[in-house]
Amino acid sequence: MFDSAPAPAFRLPTALTVARIDEENYRTKTIVLNGALEATPGQFVMAWLPRFDEKPFSLVDNDPITLMVTAVGPFSRLVHALEPGDRLWLRGPFGQGFAVPHGQARLAVVGGGYGVAPLLWLARSLARTGRTVTTIIGARTANDLLYAERFAALARFRPPHATAYDLIAATEDGSRGVQGRVTDALLSLLEAGAIDGIYACGPDPMLSALRELGQRYAIPCQLSWEAYMRCAIGICGACEHEGKVLCLDGPVVRD
Repeated sequence: MFDSAPAPAFRLPTALTVARIDEENYRTKTIVLNGALEATPGQFVMAWLPRFDEKPFSLVDNDPITLMVTAVGPFSRLVHALEPGDRLWLRGPFGQGFAVPHGQARLAVVGGGYGVAPLLWLARSLARTGRTVTTIIGARTANDLLYAERFAALARFRPPHATAYDLIAATEDGSRGVQGRVTDALLSLLEAGAIDGIYACGPDPMLSALRELGQRYAIPCQLSWEAYMRCAIGICGACEHEGKVLCLDGPVVRD
């Protein structure tokens, strides 16, 4: 936390200092920045390195501003090379985040791969409202599973007003948690009538499968779709998805 109030928005790229870097696995780091921002779980920011490029990242937290960065290309590898005290420029927040309506008491928070990035903040926020929250995170192997210990900490140190919080880890090779995909783990909960709402982020095939499950069991879904954001203000159209411009109409879309 910081003494100054969170910024309502960074309209132009604003320099922030790297406060801490956490190694998550062989290709993923969590970058904690020296600043705070008014935002909601599911929104994103644009990170910029001068004279190189600008890329979108989901907010892992808003106070302090926290980003998950997986090394998948030249920009993310440059961010991985940053050290505490270095600067990273941000603008945002952008997009539509998650919004939980009244009447949903038993929620499934489902993340695949590095799609878990916005879901830790969401799960923590939902648990504090007194709802029953089941988080399901998945990956191909145990080494690819992200934020498992952070989600598990929510279960061990349950917020005071939380009714219940559970974590299910699923890996395709069975090296951690249950063997299978997140949809397999969710299906048993849906069949038992134990879920009122699905909140998810991950690869498009996973989200499409979750949407089909939601339709089959008449459970509303809020799905955060991944897309390449360029302008983040609805001009370039690079993030078009099923007729929506995700930087404005998403990335969280209600189904």
